[in-house]
Amino acid sequence: MMSKEKNTEDKKDVGYYFNFKEVLTYYFRKKDPDRPTNINLKMMHGINKISILMFLFCVIVMIVRFITRS
Repeated sequence: MMSKEKNTEDKKDVGYYFNFKEVLTYYFRKKDPDRPTNINLKMMHGINKISILMFLFCVIVMIVRFITRS
């Protein structure tokens, strides 16, 4: 049987899905001196930042098109 604690963890409120704090802080955080740095990690984070920006741009374009056509 599932405990009540497990059942309440599975149900997340709507605000959880619209919390963009993680995305916004991804661009504006300090460098952590304890993290390992190499070229592969820097390239991965650079590509991730570019893909997030492209995704947000495309979502904005889709919303604008939807509003202007209706």
